[in-house]
Amino acid sequence: MLRYGMPAETHSRRGPLGADDVARIVREQLAEILELDIDSVTLDSRLREDLDADDYALIDLVEAVEAEIGERTIGLSLDDDDLSELRTVRDAVDCVVARLEARP
Repeated sequence: MLRYGMPAETHSRRGPLGADDVARIVREQLAEILELDIDSVTLDSRLREDLDADDYALIDLVEAVEAEIGERTIGLSLDDDDLSELRTVRDAVDCVVARLEARP
């Protein structure tokens, strides 16, 4: 009898996401979108000044984070208006964590 495991791209761990999980996801997505080494994307990195992220990159970030976290968490929605408030990677992480905590 053959048994098939979950595909590699499927998250094996389901459940509540902590701030560390959100930080990892945001950093990974930013690195991919901006074509940077993940080590250069730190929590204190300034999105526009240090990482050269423009508004389109931040919109891509929101969509990517919603998609990735949406696989585990129903009801996450980030407003495009929040983008103007984001200065650092930590701001982005804090925004996502706050939205997760505010869900019903």
